[in-house]
Amino acid sequence: MDKNSARAALAKTIASLLEDCREARHRITGEGGLKPAFAALARWQAARLSHTHADLLASPRYGPAASFVFTDLYGDRDYSPRDEDLERVYRVMVRMMPASALRSIILALEAHALTQSLDIAMVEQFERLGCPMEISAGRYAEAYRACANAPLRRRQIDLVLETGQVLDRVVRHSLVYNMIRLAHGPAHMAGLGALHDFLERGFKAFRHMHGAAGFLQTIHDRESGIMASILARKAPETWAPAALL
Repeated sequence: MDKNSARAALAKTIASLLEDCREARHRITGEGGLKPAFAALARWQAARLSHTHADLLASPRYGPAASFVFTDLYGDRDYSPRDEDLERVYRVMVRMMPASALRSIILALEAHALTQSLDIAMVEQFERLGCPMEISAGRYAEAYRACANAPLRRRQIDLVLETGQVLDRVVRHSLVYNMIRLAHGPAHMAGLGALHDFLERGFKAFRHMHGAAGFLQTIHDRESGIMASILARKAPETWAPAALL
């Protein structure tokens, strides 16, 4: 496959993932942000992630990257401004950015789309249980198992590792990093601040680590362990903080 064909394939993949994200966003968001049930789920999951990975968040080396992953990729916020910015400019990005950078964007989009679909499935189960706004670790585990989507959950965890590995390689290229850094002002003037700030935070956080292998493997192993605990019906006390029980 020649370079033009390869870029066309990357553009097609990005367009498809953006459409998946857009469709999910219309189900998850309402006027002014996340719909209440999705906001409640996002807050609970963000609190659990902060507990599980408190040491990474507190680490001088890993803290910025942990904050980026747990806030910008899996946080309790409405990502509509960032996603809409990307929809507006992805064709330009496909022409200008290196293929390696585009692959990291594709993986991040896949993670985002998958996370949205998993959240939709969880909220549907909470509604079935009659407690969409009253989430506890026990109810979370029950809804998690009832979704019966373990392969997708494994893929979600794997995507953290895969996305981070590609991003770790990309941020070492000074040309790409400088291009994003120098685009700060023009991007904001063009109304693309949400997308640019997301990219800039990710690049800065991963460059700061000077190697992300240990960080990424730690997250992968811990999240895989929690998934196994939930599926094995282990007591919530073994994987969730007391405040979330």
